[in-house]
Amino acid sequence: MKPVRGRRRFLSGCAGLAAAALLPGGRALAAAGTDGLRIQRLAWAGVRLQLPGATLFIDPLIDPGAWGAALADPLIPVDDADGETHVLITHTHGDHFDAMAVAQALRNGGTLAHPLGTHLLPLPDGARTRPSAPWEPQLLGEFTATPVPAADGYGDPQASWVVSAGGRRIFHGGDTLWHGHWWRIGRQFGPFDAAFLPVNGARFGFRQPVSGQPGVLTPEQAVAAATILGARRLVPIHYGVSGMDAYVEVEDPIGRLREAARGREVAVQLVAPGDWVDWAR
Repeated sequence: MKPVRGRRRFLSGCAGLAAAALLPGGRALAAAGTDGLRIQRLAWAGVRLQLPGATLFIDPLIDPGAWGAALADPLIPVDDADGETHVLITHTHGDHFDAMAVAQALRNGGTLAHPLGTHLLPLPDGARTRPSAPWEPQLLGEFTATPVPAADGYGDPQASWVVSAGGRRIFHGGDTLWHGHWWRIGRQFGPFDAAFLPVNGARFGFRQPVSGQPGVLTPEQAVAAATILGARRLVPIHYGVSGMDAYVEVEDPIGRLREAARGREVAVQLVAPGDWVDWAR
């Protein structure tokens, strides 16, 4: 029986370390950050999290048909992933679940994690799918990813993701709009080294009758969310579409974002598609 008890103690210790990384008592994880985790912004809402020998993508986009000429972002390749690779998807809309990008990212296999209740088709060959319930941590090699509540402009299932790796913790908002879960997410997982948040406050005309209300965080709401989350830096994503009648961004989203952040503790850090987050700023 002694070996069993010893094994239980070992497993209990591992669980305790995992909990420390995720719960408020583990806040030192974000504060202690190392340079082990690098983050590259991709097109639109996509990001690449890079560790030595491991890669995690969130909402990668390479399909030029997703937005056509309306999106000026360069489409950053994702077929050069280093080491063990995983992909997180926030929801199934074509500008966030790009089957072409997922297939390229997971060309050598890996895990595709998505919110419980979403159905991703087509699935890449060799990928392991993992439907993920809200608040349940997913262990993906060296990454720990937890889906948390989000609100979609159409009411479709969506999640935001909290990811811990390499001594840092980040938040990725997908294309959520304002909701009442920010305080719980902040208490449970904050502070964050970075929050990647949509900022274009877009109004949709694809469904009738038209609401006239923003279906995505406005710049001011993004700053409020980052403040509640305890994010040290806000990296804006999900902006830069123009020339469409049925999808209209707020005017000058980055200017409004900077104005809203003036005098607040959160710093706005612009990262162009293809560039990497500067942790020193």
